[in-house]
Amino acid sequence: MKIDLAELFNGSKGEIDIDTSFDMSDLVYSTYNPVRDAVAVKGRLFSKADVVYLDINVSFAFYGLCDRCADELKKDFSFNVKKIVVEELQNENDDDDYIVVNNRTLDLKELVYEEVSLSLPTKLLCKDDCKGLCAQCGANLNVSKCDCKKDIDPRLSALLQLLDEE
Repeated sequence: MKIDLAELFNGSKGEIDIDTSFDMSDLVYSTYNPVRDAVAVKGRLFSKADVVYLDINVSFAFYGLCDRCADELKKDFSFNVKKIVVEELQNENDDDDYIVVNNRTLDLKELVYEEVSLSLPTKLLCKDDCKGLCAQCGANLNVSKCDCKKDIDPRLSALLQLLDEE
């Protein structure tokens, strides 16, 4: 979705409302596609004192696998994007607070795609206290306990004998 910003830059229009959604089912995270439903984008572009601002909220559902127990999960994500829209940067710094547009046109889908990609977590858990899988038998420790004996450090095996005597 490309938005013409000419009226905001020249001051003839003060605001452009945004209420749309995008299909991002082709987004790859790790080895799978976690965004199955549409990504909702709501907010506005507005001009204030000859400066153009972008203020949007992005929300989507993330379908994935827990990094500890491999259970399927669904998490809802929502975040705000607040940027200043410019036609060029004067000091050539790649600053995250600015969006540089060509021909006074903003490609909103490309921007949202990038922001969603950057917002995805590096580690995903089904719950904060996920116990994961047993390293020996592979049982999901959130669901059941396993009867596997823990490996004992051979340096501490003499102490284990003291526990057996009691």
